[in-house]
Amino acid sequence: MAVAPHALASQSALAILREGGNAVEAMIAAAATIAVAYPHMNSIGGDSFWLIARPNEAPRGLEACGAAAEAASIERYREAGLATMPFRGGMAANTVAGTVSGWHAARTWSREALGGRMPLSRLLADAIGYARHGVPVTHSQAACVAARAHELTGIAGFAETFLAGGVPPLAGARFCQPRLAATLEQLAEAGLDDFYRGDLARTIAQDLAAVGSPLSLQDLAEHRAVWKAPLVLAHSRGRVYNMPPPTQGLVSLQILGQLDRLLDLLPASAMASTGAPYVHACVEATKQAFLARDRHITDPAYMDVDPRELLAPAWLDAAAARVQTDQALPWGEGMGPADTVWMGVVDAEGVAVSFIQSIYHEFGSGVVLPASGINWQNRGCSFSLDPAAPLMPGRKPFHTLNPALARLADGRTLVYGNMGGDGQPQSQSAVFSRIVHFGMNPQAAIDAPRWLLGRTWGQTTDTLKLESRFPQATCDGLRALGHEVEVLQPYDETMGHAGAIVLHPNGLYEGGADPRSDGAVAAW
Repeated sequence: MAVAPHALASQSALAILREGGNAVEAMIAAAATIAVAYPHMNSIGGDSFWLIARPNEAPRGLEACGAAAEAASIERYREAGLATMPFRGGMAANTVAGTVSGWHAARTWSREALGGRMPLSRLLADAIGYARHGVPVTHSQAACVAARAHELTGIAGFAETFLAGGVPPLAGARFCQPRLAATLEQLAEAGLDDFYRGDLARTIAQDLAAVGSPLSLQDLAEHRAVWKAPLVLAHSRGRVYNMPPPTQGLVSLQILGQLDRLLDLLPASAMASTGAPYVHACVEATKQAFLARDRHITDPAYMDVDPRELLAPAWLDAAAARVQTDQALPWGEGMGPADTVWMGVVDAEGVAVSFIQSIYHEFGSGVVLPASGINWQNRGCSFSLDPAAPLMPGRKPFHTLNPALARLADGRTLVYGNMGGDGQPQSQSAVFSRIVHFGMNPQAAIDAPRWLLGRTWGQTTDTLKLESRFPQATCDGLRALGHEVEVLQPYDETMGHAGAIVLHPNGLYEGGADPRSDGAVAAW
């Protein structure tokens, strides 16, 4: 089974599984396809993170995110007349794109550990075809281009790539990317490492320099994806895994750890998956986790605390105790928007993959490299030019990205996740708790109305946002508790695109795709 926020990516994964490929190979095919078919959300010019669980083994984490260029210093940005980190343009394209290195490392492990034998040319074939011959522009892409065109038209390569005839495309128009098709063909023939240490790397470096990026060929050559031990939450229903810093995987686990304590304190009569007491508990747990995130999480080489200490029972007990069930705590500003895709695959052998791939904001830096057609991320805009929290050469930025996976005590394996900046850990808490605590199937859990505290994709306010499908009593109850409630559309893309797959111990699979996306579950 595979799930992705674009149906073509789910189908690419399923095709590999039906041809005898494993979950890792299927995910590489899905990742390549969605980089072509959902370009406003992700790109091979971005970063990615993997969680891989093989039966009877500890899950593995793969960090495929790039560091800041060696030439990226506060002084360089100050000399360019900048008072803050730029969000768009060549100077915003300041971190190495790591996602292709993740494909490479995961495929190498797949061949060694799982006996994967699918040729790279097959894994990239769908993406190459879609890039060359085109895919229909989704409503999501069309709306995103229209909303951001005024901001991005002057950025190098953006208009040429995304504005057909100088205007935003209509939903359903054919969208072709011939330069990206040639780049993917180059990777299929020369190998994925060519992105960092080959002919393609030299082309990328030349184009980055031409648009004013501080990244160099040496920065690309020094990059490697890194295997990491995932963080683990000891939960009453099993063990939950997520990626360590610089991701906010810690935040997602902290919320679930608090809810594990808080939900049992509420009377059964107050518990409903769309009720005010439940949403309030989730939102207040989020506030406690966000405070810890903003205080501690950065490149782990620069952290002042072991993240595992922030998942210890003592920390979770104290955080849950600070939650007031009858009053909302004050809230300031969130981290802001992000564009991402989460995808899941579970194969016939029970190998489960939770994967996330991103360029950060819509269209990342906005830069599309002229020769390769690669849209480069702007993940480095989460750095600061403040010497107290500085941009530093070789430092990895904070990442909102965090793929999730759980092994439940009843024998089920769950992979789940979603896009959406601050919304990622919040929607994870909704999907996980609705499946695990409320017994909902994955599709029902994802379809159910969601909330979001703060800002995310397409939003700039820090209110508590609710989809309009919540009962009026829930909105009124949350306002009475002190929340500043804002009501959005019934199925609002602001809530992000979630997905989940459950593998049951009897070998049956359940999956859910988000109706807020263009996705689907594909199974065989």
